[in-house]
Amino acid sequence: MFILGIGVFALGLLVSIAWHELGHLSTAKLFGIRVPQYMVGFGPTVWSRKKGETEYGFKAIPMGGYIRMIGMFPPGDDGRITARSTSPWRGMIEDARSAAFEELQDGDETRLFYTRAPWKRVIVMFAGPFMNLILAVVLFLTVLMGFGITQQTTTVSSVSKCVISQTQNRDTCKKSDPESPAAAAGLKAGDKIVSFDGIKTDSWNKLSDLIRANPDKTVPIVVERKGHELTLRATLVENQVAKKDSHGQIVNGYTSAGFLGFSAANGVVRQDFGESVTWMGDRLGEAVDSIAALPGKIPALWNAAFNDAPRQPDSPMGVVGAARVGGEIFTLDIPPTQQLAMFVMLVAGFNLSLFLFNMLPLLPLDGGHIAGALWESLRRNLARVLRRPDPGPFDVAKLMPVAYVVAGIFVCFTILVLIADVVNPVKIS
Repeated sequence: MFILGIGVFALGLLVSIAWHELGHLSTAKLFGIRVPQYMVGFGPTVWSRKKGETEYGFKAIPMGGYIRMIGMFPPGDDGRITARSTSPWRGMIEDARSAAFEELQDGDETRLFYTRAPWKRVIVMFAGPFMNLILAVVLFLTVLMGFGITQQTTTVSSVSKCVISQTQNRDTCKKSDPESPAAAAGLKAGDKIVSFDGIKTDSWNKLSDLIRANPDKTVPIVVERKGHELTLRATLVENQVAKKDSHGQIVNGYTSAGFLGFSAANGVVRQDFGESVTWMGDRLGEAVDSIAALPGKIPALWNAAFNDAPRQPDSPMGVVGAARVGGEIFTLDIPPTQQLAMFVMLVAGFNLSLFLFNMLPLLPLDGGHIAGALWESLRRNLARVLRRPDPGPFDVAKLMPVAYVVAGIFVCFTILVLIADVVNPVKIS
């Protein structure tokens, strides 16, 4: 089952990459740009077939993909590909320019990528990451609205016998500890809390917020027990409890708030469309924060890879690590529907990461080409307003030395993550 999970994740990875490149391909053809190649993977070609003017195929290493468009960079100042230079930086620029024109054919002069209006180039480069975003949203909605997600419910799992501050590292009562409000009110495991102080409680976060907001107050609590509803009265107390963020997630630290004294049971709960959109918005914000925090996580990642330090649960994870998680999901002792739901969530999260990562305004990522097209548009419009000569296309090829540096950093980071994923992987069980 572990091997099967890895295999299925590899298939999901290939589909995600092919879907990404399809976005670039379809919009490039829509705007009349010639595309000689559409490839999934890197390295030696395993299979390919030419249809029309484009060669479609798969390569041996399924770690990415690409389409090749004619004329990604404009020619040199003399209108041609600039002559070779002994400067290594100039050599990088000229190599990139040369590759952009190496398959130039008669009639391609009007089908070059750089000759398209900036807004068309933005669409072509944005279309790939956008396809990943679409796939992520569809997969997330499928799980959230179709399968449901595991979350805390308003059903009571257990009742605390006494009041213990959550700052204390103990779970047994002392004689000096006062009885918990839940125990004093007669709350029992299995009770489903229907309303709190006259307010309907249809989610755990709502119930938790109401409890926290009412310290030292006696409130009626309607519970459903064995098919019947009954009303209990509980006098809440003020206690030190864990802090929550604006999304209802537990964060580091403690705060003084109302306390009832019970643990909520976990359950699989289907979300409606509005709840699903809110959930996805929260995950998007967390993903953006995670990418911004990547540099700060490198020391811990290095220690996990080489110094036998524990791997943090929120540690960066690469394709190998995600594949291992996929295999682990298939070995969990949970219902098959929940295995499938977790796996779809993993693939959806991978696509969300692809979208955000590719939107970084750095070459050679899609976001770098988008930034170049937007800068060209700004420059040309500004020249038009100021009645100055058209500055012409922005030569993105001149940024290739920066692109090589960025690519080198990405490669080093990828290798570090790969080593950590092999020797000290993130585990979900």
